[in-house]
Amino acid sequence: MDANGLRAAFTRFFADRGHAIVPSASLIPHDPSVLFTIAGMVPFKPYFVGEEPAPWPRATSIQKCFRTPDIEIIGTDTYHNTFFEMLGNFSFGDYFKADAIPMAWELLTEVFGLDGDRLWITVHDSDDEAEQIWIDKVGVPPERVQRMGDEDNFWAMGDTGPCGPDSEIFFDKGEAYGHDGGPKHGGSDRFVEIWNLVFMQFNRDADGVLTDLPRKNIDTGAGLERILPVLQGHDSVFDTDLFMPIIDTAASILGTPYGTDERTDVALRVLADHGRAFSMLVADGVLPANEGRGYVLRRVVRRAVLAARRLGVEKPIAPALVRAAADVLGDAYPELRTQHDLIVNVVAREEAGFDRTLRAGLGRLEEAIASGTKVLGGDVAFTLHDTHGFPVELTEELARDAGVEVDRAGFDAAMAEQRERARAAAKSVRAGDEAAYRSLLDQEGATAFVGRGIENYEVPARVLAVLEGTGDHRDSAPADDDEKAAAGRSVEIFLDRTPFYAEQGGQVGDTGTIVTESGIADVYDTQYPLPGLVAHKARLSGDMTAGQDALATIDVERREAIRRNHTATHLLHSALRAVLGEHVRQQGSLVGPDYLRFDFSHHAQPTRQELDEVFEAANDAVLTDVGVVTTETTRQEAENMGAIAFFGDKYGESVRVVSAGPTSLEFCGGTHVDSLGQIGPITLLSEGSIGSNTRRLFALTGKASLQRAKEREELVRSAAEALRTEPDELVAAIGRLAERQRETEKELAALRQQSSEAEANTLAAQAGDSGVVVARRDKVEGKDLQSLAEAVLRHDGVRAVVLGGSTDGSKVSIAVASEGKPDAVELVKTLGPIVGGGGGGRPGSPSALAGGKEPSKLDDALAEARRLLSQSE
Repeated sequence: MDANGLRAAFTRFFADRGHAIVPSASLIPHDPSVLFTIAGMVPFKPYFVGEEPAPWPRATSIQKCFRTPDIEIIGTDTYHNTFFEMLGNFSFGDYFKADAIPMAWELLTEVFGLDGDRLWITVHDSDDEAEQIWIDKVGVPPERVQRMGDEDNFWAMGDTGPCGPDSEIFFDKGEAYGHDGGPKHGGSDRFVEIWNLVFMQFNRDADGVLTDLPRKNIDTGAGLERILPVLQGHDSVFDTDLFMPIIDTAASILGTPYGTDERTDVALRVLADHGRAFSMLVADGVLPANEGRGYVLRRVVRRAVLAARRLGVEKPIAPALVRAAADVLGDAYPELRTQHDLIVNVVAREEAGFDRTLRAGLGRLEEAIASGTKVLGGDVAFTLHDTHGFPVELTEELARDAGVEVDRAGFDAAMAEQRERARAAAKSVRAGDEAAYRSLLDQEGATAFVGRGIENYEVPARVLAVLEGTGDHRDSAPADDDEKAAAGRSVEIFLDRTPFYAEQGGQVGDTGTIVTESGIADVYDTQYPLPGLVAHKARLSGDMTAGQDALATIDVERREAIRRNHTATHLLHSALRAVLGEHVRQQGSLVGPDYLRFDFSHHAQPTRQELDEVFEAANDAVLTDVGVVTTETTRQEAENMGAIAFFGDKYGESVRVVSAGPTSLEFCGGTHVDSLGQIGPITLLSEGSIGSNTRRLFALTGKASLQRAKEREELVRSAAEALRTEPDELVAAIGRLAERQRETEKELAALRQQSSEAEANTLAAQAGDSGVVVARRDKVEGKDLQSLAEAVLRHDGVRAVVLGGSTDGSKVSIAVASEGKPDAVELVKTLGPIVGGGGGGRPGSPSALAGGKEPSKLDDALAEARRLLSQSE
């Protein structure tokens, strides 16, 4: 059975038993507690913890997963991987142990054909029920069912919350792989875990007390990469059809067949594993960056490149690995083929960039290691990371090979200081008492949002609760017992229904007023403290009490501006994909009343012509005045329609799809115009890079766009008046002015050159019999000082020149030019520290430059230069 056959058999088995087939979620999870999708249950977490009702009683999936805790040992053993696939079946209060256990056994023995006599079972010490089912219902001999403790057979989502015992299934590879004794006592290479069945039956409170859950759940996970070698009779996952074609590709790049020697084989396994991983990550929208997911991707690509470079392979390796991964995984994950060119482009650019990093940073690292130190300073590791782009893990690997440790604590401290500085300006405190929010949601249910149509911008509602703030408008705490908020205080108001849109999907929250018979609240923001629960953040005059009738009114003009900007983001997204390519994906957005901000993935700076085409296409769509159509459907049907999901948004099984013209079809829960003509002109404010492979544009619509056009027209008129010309002739007038400036600059350059030559002649005359010139020249920039030193050196009879100066009284430059004795680079390295700085240059260069921050020490440095030059005669 090959990998595709295994996937099909697993899915078909559970579908035949009433399980909904759920497509794999992205490797980028909606759960903010994890960086990547690390297990099959991650997409189902909201159903397990009770945040949302499950759309189906039972489900099955083959989930893409990615983990890096063991990345340093990838390739050194037979089974660890970064990217892997998790086969799973799930029950949300439907069936439990009595059904889950027999189904797992049936699939393994009757469908996959594994010998039941070679399967061993572990259960939790306390789980009599699971042990009895395995022995009495399935028929596993008691001696092959072993009890183990919490560390091995108890699963928990966290310190508190849903948890329960689990039961693991192991395959016995035979006595050739280790001693007997089952998973509990036998060899770890002999007994291989292939499936874990989690019985989520308890809730653990803050005191550690376990109570039965009212609805018990099943969460199972079987690693495709664990089962496949067993079915195919291989000792290693790298020998299966999931990896061998990629290994063969890597071997052709290295020029060494797999199996030649262990060092090369480890590198080939690293290349195969990492090639799969970075291909899948980029396909799911991860792009190289210096933090977060992008940093992890960057590290994976760089580890692969380093594995090849350390074997002497200098040609590109990443594009070929992408092609091989697409050939192997493309049937299961078509995005590897449809986005092949984008993936190749991204990883090829990252590989080329890392080659430059290697050249720049390796010398610094090797110099530090060569000093004989046994511990590489945290500050050195931080400099390599911050200046040269060396991930600290890479520094650790290279240092470890040389028998040197890295001061990781020192590095972490330097990183923490840097992050703290970056975050200081944006520091915020999370609002609210989560227990109060959850209690309110449990008692009253989700807030009904009724404010989509203009006729519902003012609606009657009932006050459910008022939470009093603590002074910061982003922070709040429960109100007193009678649920009244003091006048003038910041409060959070909760209604049974609301026209206020709560911030979500990049669209900012509404503002407006909530009025009762005893109070008026000025709502300045609307947020979701919990999914489904809308909090109106407000400043209250008077009193407001739970149970009161209220009139909720949003700021109409502000909402209309937001609607225009939101629909415009859809048109721009569609236009960007049409002009730049379908690899473009939204990476974030901000839809406010004054402007829109749209972040998108693209590997290069768009040209002016491309941006013009984008905005022309968007404005052409506006002119059609086509109606904007919103449809509510299932997520699967929306995907079948071709709807695009926005980055970072979380979607349930029931979704809203917004059609804005013939080419824009998006998942979206926001508010939009009724027809495209209501948007008005869309104008680009700016576009630029915000990170590796990520771009950001700002734009205006409607009245704001018209106002900007008016201001630009006035600017052109004023500029024309200043140049005493007509607006239509402004460009020509500026061209004439620029030409005059260029001529003037040429004349100045010629004068400076004459002055420099005269200065060089004057200085050269000071050389005398020693052939040495040492002089001070202030008010001269460093590079100009270096050029002057080189000019002096070209005179006959001059063998060495040292010039120093200060431009502004706070910085020092020292330039050295020499025919070779002494070496110019070595001399600036000596003189630089005297003035509180340093210097350098290419080895063997005839000139070099040093800089410092202590002008008062410049004369001392020049005196030292004279002394050293006198000794070199």
